[in-house]
Amino acid sequence: MRKLSFLLWPVLTGVIAAVVLLRFFPDILSPQVTTVEFKETSQPSAPAFSRSSGPVSYADAVSSAAPAVVNIYTRTVVRQKTHPLYSDPFFRNFFDLENQPQRERIQSSLGSGVILSPEGHIATNNHVISGADSIVVALRDGREAMAEVIGTDPETDLAVLKINLQDLPSITLTSSDQMQVGDVVLAIGNPFGVGQTVTMGIISATGRNSLGINTYEDFIQTDAAINPGNSGGALIDAYGNLIGINTAIFSKSGGSQGIGFAIPSDLSKKVMQDLIEHGRVIRGWLGIEIQEMTPGLAESFNLNKMQGLIIAGIFRDGPAHLAGIQPGDIMIAVDDQPIADGRSSMNRIAKYAPGTQIAISLLRNGTPVRINVTIGERPRSRN
Repeated sequence: MRKLSFLLWPVLTGVIAAVVLLRFFPDILSPQVTTVEFKETSQPSAPAFSRSSGPVSYADAVSSAAPAVVNIYTRTVVRQKTHPLYSDPFFRNFFDLENQPQRERIQSSLGSGVILSPEGHIATNNHVISGADSIVVALRDGREAMAEVIGTDPETDLAVLKINLQDLPSITLTSSDQMQVGDVVLAIGNPFGVGQTVTMGIISATGRNSLGINTYEDFIQTDAAINPGNSGGALIDAYGNLIGINTAIFSKSGGSQGIGFAIPSDLSKKVMQDLIEHGRVIRGWLGIEIQEMTPGLAESFNLNKMQGLIIAGIFRDGPAHLAGIQPGDIMIAVDDQPIADGRSSMNRIAKYAPGTQIAISLLRNGTPVRINVTIGERPRSRN
């Protein structure tokens, strides 16, 4: 009995200690969630913003944003077979070329990135770092650090890196929806590896899509010079706020011809936060395959105007299938918003959080039908 009481006291003490910890520290057993806050402003940081007048110099905007724009250097080890006949299928059938020694070479590339948070999160393009064996980030102040890949999203060509350095500058985001065609913008990056460079232009167009660059496209088009090496760099407004991530150019020569594209900050912010907090981008999904309406198809469906998208296919057990949408239906509105084109409608659906219920307006055999659908989560791309 004496031995039992000797063992009972440590057990009782441990139970009391556990109760006290849970009472005063209720989050001690909660799973750790990675979150990040970006610096944002709802309007340009000018005393009185007016589109009728602008600054004579953009030095203040550049000095505010440029320290947060970094150079990115990647190295990829490429292994090649040394035998000259390795690529010939005829000789490979007769000789043991599979066991021939391999030759390694280092393939280097460069790009740009933007520091989004003092914790060291960096936004860049997925194509800048895709397949890289090592990534080095160089800051404007001369510091360098190896970068860790936090997450990638090939469907928007965005990626998040992280570096571990102290006293990091970070850029301030503003809503890209506020920008208009004709607004002055500045592109900051590392073109051709010459070092940090600033170019100026205007917004030439917004909402550019159907370019075949990414799955989700909603580009800002600008004539600010963007060249190889600028990819992943910052597109800022005249007050130093980030409005886009430079990603592509339209060029027949390989250099800038006045048609560059940037991923808008509103889209970039959502992708970056998902990658940091969840390790993947969470998008809404209906589980349908669509076909754009053409004049010939509109006539065959006896439609008075060429509006809507044809449901060409349904994913089994997907949200649309479970809600009763059928192949051959014509989708004319999403939550009472008329459909303009397939890409913009799919982008709108992707913005809904999984579990959200929306109303889909259809034409089925010429009869209007309204179906409520619970949005699912889009499966990740295998690419």
